Amino acid sequence: MDNYVIFADTACDIPEKVLKQWNVSWIYLGYAFEGEEEVRGSGGPGIKEFYDAMRSGKTARTSAANIECFREAFTPILEEGKDVFYLAFSSGLSSTYSSAATAAEELKEAYPERKLTVVDSLAASSGYGLFLYLCAKKRDSGATAEELREYAETLRPHICHWFTVDDLVYLKRGGRVSAATALAGSVLGIKPILHVDDEGRLINMSKVRGRKNSVKALADKYGELRDDSLDGTVFISNADCSEDAKELAGMLKDRYGVSVELIVDIGPVIGAHSGPGTLALFFLGKNK
Repeated sequence: MDNYVIFADTACDIPEKVLKQWNVSWIYLGYAFEGEEEVRGSGGPGIKEFYDAMRSGKTARTSAANIECFREAFTPILEEGKDVFYLAFSSGLSSTYSSAATAAEELKEAYPERKLTVVDSLAASSGYGLFLYLCAKKRDSGATAEELREYAETLRPHICHWFTVDDLVYLKRGGRVSAATALAGSVLGIKPILHVDDEGRLINMSKVRGRKNSVKALADKYGELRDDSLDGTVFISNADCSEDAKELAGMLKDRYGVSVELIVDIGPVIGAHSGPGTLALFFLGKNK
C-alpha cells in the first residue's frame, strides 16, 4: 500500500478532533473582522461569539491558503519519505486549489521520487467534509493514492449540497443576491434554497416563505435526489442554529428512515459568507 498522508483545509467544517480520528491533516484558511487581526489557526472567538459579532453588524473577510502555506505543510511529509494527497476546497469558491496545485508542481521538482496528488473537491463546508470522510474510508480499505484519486473523481459529481440561509444580507454582501432581493426577502420572510453546482459554485435554486418551509425543502431535496446505490452517509452543518439542524435530522429519520452521521458547526471561513442561521444538508445523490 502507498505510504501517503491525506490533507484537507478548514473549509471542510470538520472539527479538528474528528479529522485526527480520520487520520487527516489540514491547512488553515484565514478570516478577520474588519479592523482586526487575521485569525489563521485554532484561536479566535468561539462559534457563538463569531456569529453574534456578525449579527451585531461586524463584517468578516476570509483569505485562502497561499503557495507558501502548502510548501510549509507538505515539505515535512515529503522529507519523511511519504507522499501527499490533498483534497481541496472548491476552485469555484476559492483560489486555495490553485495555490496547492502550484506548490505541488514546485515540490515535485525538489522531490522527484515522491507523489503529490491535488484533487479539486468542487465542494464546500461539510459537503467537502463528507467527501473527505469517504476518501479516508477508501484509503483505510487499502486504496493506493492513484486509486483514491480515481475514486474521488468518480464520487465528485454525486456530492449533494443543499442549504438555506436565515438572512439574505450576508449573501448580498458577497454578491450572491441583489440588494432588492435581499430587501424583499427580509420584508416577506423569503428564504432561498441554494446548492453547489457541478463547477463548485454557489447557485440560488429556489425560494420559499418562512424558516419552517425552508427546512422542509432541504428534506424534500434529499428524497428527490438520494441514490440508494451509493454510500448513504448524511452530514448536516449549521451556523449557530443547532435546533434547526436537529429538526432537519428528525425529518430525515421520520420520512426516509435515515440517521444523520454527523451534525457540525459551520466555521468562520464559510460562515463569513453565508451568515448566522445557515443550515446545510449533504449526501450522495444521483447528481449534485
